[in-house]
Amino acid sequence: MDIAAMNVRVTIQKNTVVTDKYGNHKNTWADHFSCYATISGETGQEQAVVGETVEHTDMNVTVRYCNETAAVTSTGFRLLFRNEAYDILGIDHLNFKKHGIKFRCRKVRK
Repeated sequence: MDIAAMNVRVTIQKNTVVTDKYGNHKNTWADHFSCYATISGETGQEQAVVGETVEHTDMNVTVRYCNETAAVTSTGFRLLFRNEAYDILGIDHLNFKKHGIKFRCRKVRK
């Protein structure tokens, strides 16, 4: 793993449930932690969906292994990169050698 290539900062957010003053429960995204990462495999595609052009940006994010990154799942977490949210589609533990973790992500549609 090339540590010098980890030159961008990403924030990993966790899906949490917040209760407002009336007792209503609402899902929100809260910052869990941030770390440096390597961005690779960026692809950009456009599709026409119901007369609207929609972009699908995929990328791979590689981070160093630590307890926080080992606990990340694809259902309860997402990444922020340059103030854009990315859903985690898959997690590669890189042969379980505890050196790094690679997340396959797709940009969240608004």
